[in-house]
Amino acid sequence: MSRLFPALFLTTALFLAGCNSSEPVAQPKAKAKTSASADKPVAAQSEQIGTPMAERVAVIGLLNKRNGQTRDFEVKPGEAVRFGKVVIRVRACEKTAPWETYQDQGAFVQLIVRQRPAGTNDAERWAQIFSGWLFKENPAANIVQHPIYDVWVKQCRMSFPGEEAPVEEPGDGSSSNRSSAPQSAPADKAPVAAPAPTDEPEDSGEGEATVET
Repeated sequence: MSRLFPALFLTTALFLAGCNSSEPVAQPKAKAKTSASADKPVAAQSEQIGTPMAERVAVIGLLNKRNGQTRDFEVKPGEAVRFGKVVIRVRACEKTAPWETYQDQGAFVQLIVRQRPAGTNDAERWAQIFSGWLFKENPAANIVQHPIYDVWVKQCRMSFPGEEAPVEEPGDGSSSNRSSAPQSAPADKAPVAAPAPTDEPEDSGEGEATVET
């Protein structure tokens, strides 16, 4: 037993010396920050091709089913146009690229109408009756259901890279003179006169269109 005490004391001393060592313990390396902070969002993976969204122009047709009159409005994405009791707001417009097989144009439209709530005699109030995409070549994909008004997309004016208008080469001016000359109507077809404007109904409330942003 007397021989075990020195060996046990030596083992205990070595253990305590290792615990009190001044060498720092290696710390795991912090992982690199891969996610963006809240105030610095990650950039979008893809960018818009062609005309920027804010510079595009959507041509929207409006039909009044009571008097059969139609009117076209040119609205940029982010703007709204008011005509009487109707507000047409455009959020975006797109068209397929020229290299795509199926060509189409569309716009995200919101239709807001001032009307009485259905089945009541309450005062008229503004109500959004439609919000969604409308397509020129496929109007049945999304239909505006309203007893008086209807809207549809006629065009989304935008261009893609390479669609810039060609510059006319200087010439003798003969072609421009021919194009500027008035064209006479064919002998067998008389010119069609413009239809006479019809009177608006008294309760239509329609006036000049105003554009709102």
